[in-house]
Amino acid sequence: QVQLVESGGGLVQPGGSLRLSCAASGFTLDDYAIAWFRQAPGKDREGVSCIFGTYGWSFYSDSVKGRFTISRDKAKNTVYLQMNSLKPEDTAVYYCAQRSSGCMMRRPDLYYDWGQGTQVTVSS
Repeated sequence: QVQLVESGGGLVQPGGSLRLSCAASGFTLDDYAIAWFRQAPGKDREGVSCIFGTYGWSFYSDSVKGRFTISRDKAKNTVYLQMNSLKPEDTAVYYCAQRSSGCMMRRPDLYYDWGQGTQVTVSS
């Protein structure tokens, strides 16, 4: 059974850092794209970053490029999102999701399974 469990969210001041984790079970990371999405109140779900394939190709939205880094630990079957230089506009619920063939960050509807989400709040 496929399961994704996010953790690592919290309250952080602007300019601070957080690392989110997405622990996966029921499938092997190599065979699937794992993406991070976020959703702020009143806004559409936004693709933030994605990692895919044997070599771990990674992709980022323009809004987080240079500040966020996605990575994975195959031994732990876990994907991470290191978030640095956080801004108030990064405040949202962050979700990880998986699909079997490539990253489609603008199409959350194409992702099969989702975690429950973890809240990230950036505020002074």
